[in-house]
Amino acid sequence: MAPAPNPDLRNQRSHRAILDAALELAARDGYAKVTVEAIAAAAGVGKQTIYRWWPSKAAVILEALNDRTGPFSGVPDTGDIAADIAVAAQGVIEALGTGLGTIWRGLVADAQGDPRLAESLLNDFMEPRNKAWQDRLDKAVAAGELRADVPTRTMVELLFGPIYYRLLLGTDPLDPDNTTTRVDYLLNGLRPH
Repeated sequence: MAPAPNPDLRNQRSHRAILDAALELAARDGYAKVTVEAIAAAAGVGKQTIYRWWPSKAAVILEALNDRTGPFSGVPDTGDIAADIAVAAQGVIEALGTGLGTIWRGLVADAQGDPRLAESLLNDFMEPRNKAWQDRLDKAVAAGELRADVPTRTMVELLFGPIYYRLLLGTDPLDPDNTTTRVDYLLNGLRPH
């Protein structure tokens, strides 16, 4: 197996062009239709350049998605857990309602057969968010806003799982307008009796 590519040796202009092309193509044409060849052509580089820096189309697109969304900056903490969850959920719904949602669905689908991609999605994208939410929910538990007998990791899954369920299965449209109502429904089951 070849050694991992050194990101420091990448030509920054080509790197930027590849990331931008990958996201643009995936958002416009759908994740499944994007190929390394199409990304290379749109970025004005050879496909060997892409394969030298990334092992797959999914790896390029995941890096492009992380690049576009920027480093995770944490969760809201106004002292009102319901308001903080509603604001965050609305932001997730709005982001996933764009081309980023199409890209996310494709990445999750590919991750089912690609253990390296699955590990990257979990460790690089989801876990920092999960940890930040667990910390925020721990604070809400300590303040008596949420039940202490429900693990905060489970709470995170309960809070955001329905959004990803709708996104991935298409059971209903993502609707940011009724986020506060849904958070209220959910929190009534998590609040102390």
